[in-house]
Amino acid sequence: MRAYLWSQLAYLQRNTRLYVESETLLISGGFVALGRLVSIAVHLDHGDRKEDILRSLFLGFDSIMVDGSKLSFQENVQFTKALSQAASGKQIMVEAELGRLSGTEDGLTVEEYEALFTDVNQAEEFLSETRVNALAVCIGNVHGSYPPGGPKLNLDLLKDLNLVAERHDAVLVLHGASGVPEEYVKACIERGVVKFNVNTEVRGAYMETLKSEQKDLVDFMSSSKQAMEKVVLEKLRLFGSSGKAT
Repeated sequence: MRAYLWSQLAYLQRNTRLYVESETLLISGGFVALGRLVSIAVHLDHGDRKEDILRSLFLGFDSIMVDGSKLSFQENVQFTKALSQAASGKQIMVEAELGRLSGTEDGLTVEEYEALFTDVNQAEEFLSETRVNALAVCIGNVHGSYPPGGPKLNLDLLKDLNLVAERHDAVLVLHGASGVPEEYVKACIERGVVKFNVNTEVRGAYMETLKSEQKDLVDFMSSSKQAMEKVVLEKLRLFGSSGKAT
């Protein structure tokens, strides 16, 4: 199995790139990484435009996500395959998504919701054709917040998808990990998930600090950083990453 191990990932997301140039973010990430005792990778998250992905490869990103999940299956295969080939030989991890994560499960029938799940047979063909290193799957996980009852993940499906991934020397990724309880996290790790994406909880911690009675901007910046750090440290512990820096 190909191994890609970083202690931290600096994510560049689509909405972030609307306001800050990728070059600026990459240089900033490079300065942050200088002098650190642990490895830090710069990752392009949800790259759904060819020009953004090629630009990231040119700029020297450590990891990219090719997101063709909004396309038809065959279009997703072709889109991902072409960009995976473009990244070939650059020693970076290429992640792709199969299945479609909704922003929430509200408003969907059970049939519509489950139709978004990653299909095992399609995963077999997808990994065979694209040769990506990591596959983001949909097993009931969603972007954003979960309903009061919490997530309902299909662990049997995840187990089957892991068997497919192993045959193709790939690993699994779970997006929408904010709010996923510890027992589910452990079960996902046991079934091949090596990367969890957490965004909503980190941003939520930041937004909560804005409700405080602090008046000075510097105080807001300090308290919001501490609030986000607290969430990240807890997630590192939960995911079993603490003390494994290289």
